[in-house]
Amino acid sequence: MKCQQILCLCMWMTLSVVPCFAHHMAVVVNKDNIAQNVTSAHLAKIFKGEVKKWPDGRNVVLVLHSSSSGEIGTLEHLTKMSEANVRAMLAAQQNSIRTVGSDAEVIDAVATTPGAIGFVEEHSITDRVTVVRVDGKLPMEAGYLPH
Repeated sequence: MKCQQILCLCMWMTLSVVPCFAHHMAVVVNKDNIAQNVTSAHLAKIFKGEVKKWPDGRNVVLVLHSSSSGEIGTLEHLTKMSEANVRAMLAAQQNSIRTVGSDAEVIDAVATTPGAIGFVEEHSITDRVTVVRVDGKLPMEAGYLPH
């Protein structure tokens, strides 16, 4: 076999046996936020708009993607609501939600906004934000957020 054929075979084998985790969402907050761990029930209340302040008194600022199937799926599971109800809930809160187009923009908005919280895919995490444990677990640990 030629080197190019071997390389193609190796790439094919890697792609065919390594599972693709397209939507491992992580909860991220501003570095100044003291929240390091939240329960999934409390997180649901934050995203439903029932909790509007952090323990330190700062306002909660939701930063969400303008379109993300992984984020909507996570919110459905978290809030125990249908997709239509999640979208209606978010529409009702649209004045208090900052929407952005990408994970990089979520990271930027959360990093520069005190009290901000958002979802990003775990591969997008940077040191500009803090990853929040949910029910004591970090992204990629069994039982973190649904994916």
